[in-house]
Formats: sequence, C-alpha cells, structure tokens
Amino acid sequence: MKRTLDISYEHYDAIADLVDVDRALVAEAEEATKTANAPYSHFHVGAAVRLKSGRTLHASNFESEVYPAGLCAERSLLFFVEANYGDDPVEALAIASVPSERECYPCGQCRQVIVDVERRQQSPIRVIMSGAGSATVVDSAEKLLPFTFKL
Repeated sequence: MKRTLDISYEHYDAIADLVDVDRALVAEAEEATKTANAPYSHFHVGAAVRLKSGRTLHASNFESEVYPAGLCAERSLLFFVEANYGDDPVEALAIASVPSERECYPCGQCRQVIVDVERRQQSPIRVIMSGAGSATVVDSAEKLLPFTFKL
C-alpha cells in the first residue's frame, strides 16, 4: 500500500524575519562557531539551545586526530544539557556554520539524538537551521527524521 508523508516547515529568506527569541538563538549559535575545533573539515558548526527556564547554552563541533572520535555541535550540546539540565526541557535548538554557503542541517546521528531528547522530555524541540542569511524551521525533530529508530 502506497502512503504519503507530508512535512510542514517554515522558511525565512532573511534571519531578520525570525521572531526575536529565535533570531537571538541563531546569533548565539553563530557565536559558538568561533569555538569550533575543525582542523580537518574546516567546517565550524555552532549550536545553541533555549531551555524552558529561559536559559540559553551553546556548543561547537570538535574534530579529533583519531577520526571518528569527533563530535557534532548539536550532540555535544544536547549531551551536556541532558547531563546538567535534564529537568529543564529544551524548547528550541539553533544551528549555524562557517562557512555558511547554505543552511546548516543536522546529520543523521544528531537528528536521532534530538528526537531522543524530545521523547525523554515528552515535548517537541523547535529546530532552527540557519545559514547564508536564511533559515528553515521545524516545530519538532521528528519532521527531520520521520522514520526514527525506536527500541
């Protein structure tokens, strides 16, 4: 039986068109790219979260000489948040990169981890993928990975 999957999302041609709190989160993700350690790919990624309490946190990617031991910005950040602020749900996650020739989308592992966090906290995470002056936003990570792994 053939089925159809429709995914809704928001697209902003300019970061300035985002609501204030999302624009501020993108700015924090952009700032986080400055701390990235990417000597091999030269692709600096920053991620920032806004927690329900209003607290914002950020992290960046880290590449290791013993590939594949590095870690993406999104997973670095979410693992830290889960370990240190697990009782404060993540409301939104913004991602940015340098260079920024296009919007920065999370890899498959990151998509699964974002979904895992949504499931654990029992609430969706708004994901803001920015770059090249524009942004695409989904209201839940499940829209990025509709066929998720589940035990």
